[in-house]
Amino acid sequence: MRTMVPTGRQHQEAFQFRLILAATYPFFLAAAALNRFRPSRETARPGLTPARRSVFGEARAMAVQAIPFAFMG
Repeated sequence: MRTMVPTGRQHQEAFQFRLILAATYPFFLAAAALNRFRPSRETARPGLTPARRSVFGEARAMAVQAIPFAFMG
């Protein structure tokens, strides 16, 4: 069985991803915090509490969704 050994390019792309994540995370954190102050558009369902991430988790999710666009093209 042959194992996949990460190449230098994969290491470089992973490093760039982490670097961009670290650089942009504060902006996404601010956006996630501001979103908490906006009125919710979700309709409340009786007896169910909506599942929410922490502000930090939401910021990370936003960043991880947006950053791959920097690597397109």
